[in-house]
Amino acid sequence: MGNLLRLHSSFSFLCFLLLSTWVGLLFAVELIPIGVVLDTNSSVGTVAQSCISMALLDFYERHPNYRTKLDLRIRDSENDVVTAASAALDLIENERVHAIIGPQTSEHAKFIIELGAKAKIPIISFSATSPSLSPTRNQFFIRTAQDDCSQVKAIASIIEFYGWREIVPIYENTEYGKGLIPYLNDAFEANDTRVPYRSVIDPRSNETQILEELRKIANNTRTRIFLVHMRTELGSKFFPAAEKAGMMTEGYAWIVTEGLSSLLDPMEPEVINSMQGVLGVRPRVPNTTRVEDFRKRWNSSTEVTLFGLWAYDTVWALAMAVEKAGITNSTSQKKNDTKSTGILDFADVRISETGPRLLHEILATKFRGLSGDFSLVNGTLEPSRLEIFNVREQNEYIIGYCPKEENFPYAKLKLQEPKWPGNAKEKPTKLRIGIPVRQNQNNNEFSKVENFSFDIFDAVVKHLTFPLSYEFLQFGGTYDDLLNEIQNKTFDAVVGDITIVADRSKNVDFTLPFSESSVAMVVSVKHDERNNMWIFLKPLSWGLWLTIGAAFMLTEERVVNNWSRFVLIIWVLVVLIITQSYAGSLSSILTVQSLQPAFLDVNEIKRNNYSVGYQKGSFLKGFLIEELGFNASKLKPYDSPEDYHHALLLGCKNGAGVAAIFDETLFLNLFLQKYGSRYKMVGPTYNTGGFGFAFPKKSPLVSYISRAILEVTEDKDKFGNITIKYFPDGIVNGDQSDSISSDCPSLTLKSFGGLFIITFGTSLLCLLFYVLNFFRSKWPAMKTSFFDRISFWMIISHMAKYLFLDRSHLSNGNNPRDPSSSPGRNGDCMENHQRTHNQEVDNVTVNE
Repeated sequence: MGNLLRLHSSFSFLCFLLLSTWVGLLFAVELIPIGVVLDTNSSVGTVAQSCISMALLDFYERHPNYRTKLDLRIRDSENDVVTAASAALDLIENERVHAIIGPQTSEHAKFIIELGAKAKIPIISFSATSPSLSPTRNQFFIRTAQDDCSQVKAIASIIEFYGWREIVPIYENTEYGKGLIPYLNDAFEANDTRVPYRSVIDPRSNETQILEELRKIANNTRTRIFLVHMRTELGSKFFPAAEKAGMMTEGYAWIVTEGLSSLLDPMEPEVINSMQGVLGVRPRVPNTTRVEDFRKRWNSSTEVTLFGLWAYDTVWALAMAVEKAGITNSTSQKKNDTKSTGILDFADVRISETGPRLLHEILATKFRGLSGDFSLVNGTLEPSRLEIFNVREQNEYIIGYCPKEENFPYAKLKLQEPKWPGNAKEKPTKLRIGIPVRQNQNNNEFSKVENFSFDIFDAVVKHLTFPLSYEFLQFGGTYDDLLNEIQNKTFDAVVGDITIVADRSKNVDFTLPFSESSVAMVVSVKHDERNNMWIFLKPLSWGLWLTIGAAFMLTEERVVNNWSRFVLIIWVLVVLIITQSYAGSLSSILTVQSLQPAFLDVNEIKRNNYSVGYQKGSFLKGFLIEELGFNASKLKPYDSPEDYHHALLLGCKNGAGVAAIFDETLFLNLFLQKYGSRYKMVGPTYNTGGFGFAFPKKSPLVSYISRAILEVTEDKDKFGNITIKYFPDGIVNGDQSDSISSDCPSLTLKSFGGLFIITFGTSLLCLLFYVLNFFRSKWPAMKTSFFDRISFWMIISHMAKYLFLDRSHLSNGNNPRDPSSSPGRNGDCMENHQRTHNQEVDNVTVNE
């Protein structure tokens, strides 16, 4: 019996042991080897290692029922590409890992990705952000960080928001630094932002070498807007050097990419002090309860960084994917059946059987992590909202956010006023605009043209689609010297009455002209003959004067009958026309004589070797010598209309003055408005390119300003108001000289030939009718002997007496026999003659 009991007890223990073993095997946790390659001596590597350890503990504490558990095998890359690649190969070959977390830098990742592709093992990096490492081109590469490209549009929008049209990128000479530049260039080109210079700095450079590179930047570009794309190791040396070079002062602006944010990689206090006023872009970390709890549990002396949070989420994503993929610690096979020699062979690596399945599960994993939503798009962490920060004292203050949209205009940005380098309150950089300055600026009429150009520029700037701040800086030299200061980087632009000419366009770029202009000549007018006592005779030629006199003598002015009335009407019309023509001709003669110029053309002045004047400091000196052929010794510069007036008054005879003044028509119009009665613009005009604004060669502002000029000049109200403000009589350009002849011809007989033909023809016709009627009335009373006794001349004499007889009494009813109407002897004769004539008329009537 006892033996039976002992046998039963042994059998029960054996069954329990077998059951316990089976349950243990059923619920055993499979340890999955995972490789980790970090630079444990770097701040990023140190923080990431701590975050990875915390992530492993937190995940399996929250998921105790998982049958798999990540078994991390950590290797130190020692910040060396070869060491990192060797560590990865060791993990693949000897540790037979199913995935590798890391590598930490883009340079390390470039080689390890190739190993992962050969071994078909996922390479997961939380810090290799260079866009040159594309998961779409490398199947087994997964980036659990945001691609650097995600910040490109935000940077371009900031630049456009502040109206900067030029920027100089400064980046480190690494895969990380160079990988972003092509994408930045595309974004800048899309926004018409010019990149006049690029600076590439070796990450191993010391302060002296960095200072030398900064001097090159200053010598090769006038731009004071810089974009810095580098990691903390180089950035910690760069900004103290920039401060030492005087480039962290007022007038400068600096933008940094996320790599130089303390959120990603903390920097020393002295480095932060050298970065005062810097703007930066980085991903936004949500301020959640989990993040706050994680920070409280963080017991490291360094701050938690975004790279650390991404490393934390990477562990969680990989742990989920391993469990879903059903990964076991299975063996891998080599490409061939040869045995390993123990030597690492980059060309012949072990191929993972579980890699493709694990890769698929990782790409499909989605959850809410510490850094935000974990979701991979095309193998890269989906971008989150970006924040814009400003370095002030020892902190990075958030001044605005950029939306997540793929395309968003800068107008959507709402940024608080930042602190700029040098503790400046105004945005860098104001355009330093050089303007010409004249002597006696306040009393100089020519200053109106300059002020006109300043107001036009102000209106043009207001038409720009982006803000543009500027300040005017006076320059007292010549206009060519002023333009040369653009090349010397003293000024960023030149605004004023700057004429566009070919020689000047060799060194600067001009905008479209905002006003037309041309060169012309002004001379004095001759002494006129308005005081000549016989000038009233000049409107008519001597032939016309004699004809008019004859017409007066031959034309009767007494109204005797209807025929004489008709003749009188015609003659009154003739007199009216002649009178009006005479008045007009005399007025023209007086006007022309008052405007008769002393010289009619340039050749006359050159033939007599007279001196001429021009506007001091303008391009006209070279124009007069090269284009018009004047001797340089005969050219005299002047500053104002008063100087022009004084020089022309002195004249050219004694050499003290000038024969003519050459200037642009806009200035000559101002001169003539003040002294117009004494001077005349004569001769041809010579076209120029007009007035424009000057900028450095290839300046992107030229196209913007030119378009805005078109908008302003086409706006009749706006442009008209500015014009009337300075030129009430309007702007006159082009050839405004009158066609002046040295001789104003008098009116001749031929001028009124048709009129006199009508007049004399009508008078002769009326005379003919009158003679016929006269002989008809006299014929019956005449005897044949009468014609015998009287000669032809007697008939003419008789007719003449009759025609010139005063017969006004027929119309006013006076009594011809009244002695008072014809006093004296002459009256008696006229009475006897009238009586005789009346008797003859009565006899004719009786006979009829």
